[in-house]
Amino acid sequence: MKIASFNINGIKARINALPDWLDEAQPDVALLQEIKSVDEAFPREIFEDRGYRVETHGQKGFNGVAILSKLPLEDVTRGLPGDDSDEQARWIEATVMGDKGAVRVCGLYLPNGNPCPGPKYDYKLAWMERLYARAQQLLASEEPALMAGDYNIIPQDEDAKRPEVWQEDALARPESRAAWRRIVNLGFTEAFRACHQGPGHYSFWDYQAGAWNRDDGIRIDHFLLTPQAADHLKDCQIDKDIRAREKPSDHVPIWIELDI
Repeated sequence: MKIASFNINGIKARINALPDWLDEAQPDVALLQEIKSVDEAFPREIFEDRGYRVETHGQKGFNGVAILSKLPLEDVTRGLPGDDSDEQARWIEATVMGDKGAVRVCGLYLPNGNPCPGPKYDYKLAWMERLYARAQQLLASEEPALMAGDYNIIPQDEDAKRPEVWQEDALARPESRAAWRRIVNLGFTEAFRACHQGPGHYSFWDYQAGAWNRDDGIRIDHFLLTPQAADHLKDCQIDKDIRAREKPSDHVPIWIELDI
């Protein structure tokens, strides 16, 4: 089972690039972030024609997450538990039914948190506390599960080309990294680092200042796997070359392959 995560930075802007990538990469499941569309306006027919089931949790103009799946989906839920007043569309999850078993997939778009300090950073840390609680529940289920998406977290200095410029940014502040480690250390496997070591691996390049041409990137898109999912991990890759194509997102897809 090939499961991908891709912050598309707007479905309207990626209306051609996203289907092209799907046709090429052929993921069984694609978790999308920043669809920037209400549910009714999402162009689901484009993906249904390709054999994908489409589930969205949209919001007008910004945020928004979605699941595209060629495999059956069960128990689709929307919104991260823990704060009924939170209206931002940043979380969707479902159980994917594979040939050899099922996996619970959670697609997330974690808050950026800038500028910090300030209310946006407070919201980021509070959201991560809710994520910690959901992560505990997933582990307690003792079933294959994963949380994937744009975490807006640079886990370590080696995950940035120029770590020094990110020191005071919400993506790399000590409090952000501590919240990330607290979740991972519950017992999750960070899929990419289970397969690749060392610096130079990025999933985001800013549109400004020629960041792509200078490979001035950061790695902020991640897969966290429960032990039961990690047991089935075969591969994890970043489709870096997508960033060089016409009208790209500032993120590129990351995907895993599970023997499920």
